[in-house]
Amino acid sequence: MKKLMGIVVASALLLVAGCGGGDTKSADTGVGDKEVATGGRLFKTADAETAKLGSDAAPGAFPRTVKDAIGSVQLEKKPARVVVLDSGELDDVLALGITPVGMATTAGQNGVPSYLADRAQGIKTVGGISELNLEAIAQLKPDLILGSKLRAKDLYPKLSAIAPTVFSIRPGFPWKENFLLVADALGEETKATEVLNDYQKRADEVKSKVQGSPTISLVRFRPGEIRLYGNLSFIGVILKDVGLPRPKLQDVQDLAVEVSQENIGQAAGDRIFYSSYGKPDTTDETKVVNGNLWKTIPAVKSGNSARVDDEVWFLGLGPIGAMSVLNDLQKLLAEKG
Repeated sequence: MKKLMGIVVASALLLVAGCGGGDTKSADTGVGDKEVATGGRLFKTADAETAKLGSDAAPGAFPRTVKDAIGSVQLEKKPARVVVLDSGELDDVLALGITPVGMATTAGQNGVPSYLADRAQGIKTVGGISELNLEAIAQLKPDLILGSKLRAKDLYPKLSAIAPTVFSIRPGFPWKENFLLVADALGEETKATEVLNDYQKRADEVKSKVQGSPTISLVRFRPGEIRLYGNLSFIGVILKDVGLPRPKLQDVQDLAVEVSQENIGQAAGDRIFYSSYGKPDTTDETKVVNGNLWKTIPAVKSGNSARVDDEVWFLGLGPIGAMSVLNDLQKLLAEKG
């Protein structure tokens, strides 16, 4: 069995969109309990390293200096033309009521995650997340570019020559901190706090409707591997915010652990939710879920397993996706049980 974290996680994320993950341990930074200018926060952030990024300017005030994963970025005025370099940043700006002028597309998807398709119509594309078209970005005349160090560190000098560029450290696990960083760059701190407070209220509501404390197992089929997702993932954070426990093997401070088809029984939990990255026929999903070993897992035998939307549960990476997961959870946990 192999744990996925640190440099291994970073390498994987360079190739695959939004797997979730990080190279630090989880920590309750206490940020959620801090009184801020925009009002008391009900939500808690989850990553001490990324929580240090942002701006100390008054909410909505410009000019401002934003501390990001590369250094300090000076913004003279509120950005109006924004280019986003990944689905997480796309989700973030749309959640703040802003439509970017340009976006990078994600491999394995039809341009953008399906749950954002209606909101993303008319946005110009600037290449894929691993094949950015700098000329296309420049032609859009952006006054802000949003991305992450993990995705596009090598292109940072060229991107920042086009427009002020704000990078998070990495996508995935610290999705709330990334959202707050985006909000700092846009001068939308008040709105971001409202969005995350609404998210936490919804998470509490979902928890109140769950009978008992069923352990939630997350299985994701990828080409050549099967992952059981841990706490350092987008979906892992959401489950923790709802207060849903995890099976021991997945209650770890890692992105995920890998299991073989022969050990798929280790995916056991009171409830099992599974998906495939890309089309199921590019992974072992069909073979495994139709196999005898899968069918012997207690949750499967009792009808407490379900396929979920990979683009939402594992590639959402922002508050819109997180709210969609919560809606799914409420419905799924009301079934069987």
